[in-house]
Amino acid sequence: MIVEIDQSDETPIYEQLRRQLIAAIADGELLPGDQLPSVRSLASDLGINLHTVNKAYAILRDEGYLLMRRGAGAIVSDRSVSTARQRADAQNQRMREELYRIALAYKARGGSRKRFAALADEQAAKVFDQPTSRSDFSDTSNTSK
Repeated sequence: MIVEIDQSDETPIYEQLRRQLIAAIADGELLPGDQLPSVRSLASDLGINLHTVNKAYAILRDEGYLLMRRGAGAIVSDRSVSTARQRADAQNQRMREELYRIALAYKARGGSRKRFAALADEQAAKVFDQPTSRSDFSDTSNTSK
């Protein structure tokens, strides 16, 4: 598969890449299970920013065309298999990444693992153990409940 980026085209580069990958999947050039080049490798080959490739891959993942696994890269998904499981896996991965980001920020402010876990448990209890209320989200400083 050859990807061509037209710098003079008004279409954003990530969208050009997205469209070409979808066309390659539709035409059978890319088959379920095929490994795509790494973000860094494709960006280098095309002479574009790696964040541009990452954005195209992320959109294709969200649309169900690709599976993204840490360490394994981007793989063409099997569209004949239910994409509900793939979406759930992708959402769980994004949730883990967000929790990591939050924990990292909390640690950077001097917070301890034990206190972070207690705060996370408190918020989880609001969701799983009690009826949901919009006011639950506004009071995050009270940990005596």
